Amino acid sequence: MATLTVRDPKGSESGSVEVSDSVFGIEPNRHAVRQTLIAYQANQRQGTHATKTRAFVSGGGRKPWKQKGTGRARQGSIRAPQWRGGAVIFGPTPRDYNQKVNRKVRRLALYSALSDLRTNNQITVLSDYGLSKPSTKQFIDLLGKLGVESARRILVLVSAQDENLAKSARNLGTVIVSDIQNINIYNLLTCDHLVVTPDTLKALEKQIASEAEAA
Repeated sequence: MATLTVRDPKGSESGSVEVSDSVFGIEPNRHAVRQTLIAYQANQRQGTHATKTRAFVSGGGRKPWKQKGTGRARQGSIRAPQWRGGAVIFGPTPRDYNQKVNRKVRRLALYSALSDLRTNNQITVLSDYGLSKPSTKQFIDLLGKLGVESARRILVLVSAQDENLAKSARNLGTVIVSDIQNINIYNLLTCDHLVVTPDTLKALEKQIASEAEAA
């Protein structure tokens, strides 16, 4: 099994933790990652866009002028698309953009993203956040001691609700605190660094394993 170094809140090494090779040590599957990412982004779309066709634009019930004899082009309604204030032709209508991805493909994508982060040394295992109370300043100092304060996007995974951590990081635009239940391929791919605790790592492996058994 692969191992990851565990650091304490001061940034010093305090031990190591073993991680599953099936989760953190596989060859990334680019096709699974791409398919899962596209589906995730598509599923975030609301699909509530809409324009009015002739059936929904008010007015225009009367023919503007008679069919023949005026010298002008025949018109049936002042709400026809070629009129100002008229309807829209072939405009967008509400639709569902959701895409379905097989559970095995989605799980393989998560494995690939986690393995790539470990290969590139972008995972920091922290023994304890050391936050006795909400403090953004203290959390920034912690990131500095870990050497990840310059990362453009930091993903912090938690297995249980931590109010002190959530409140300390919520004002930082570069930090995302997420529960392992809500882990997704987009956050894993767009983060420059992943920060977790040993307990969270084990809980994450257990959750993914249980999903595999359910499949």
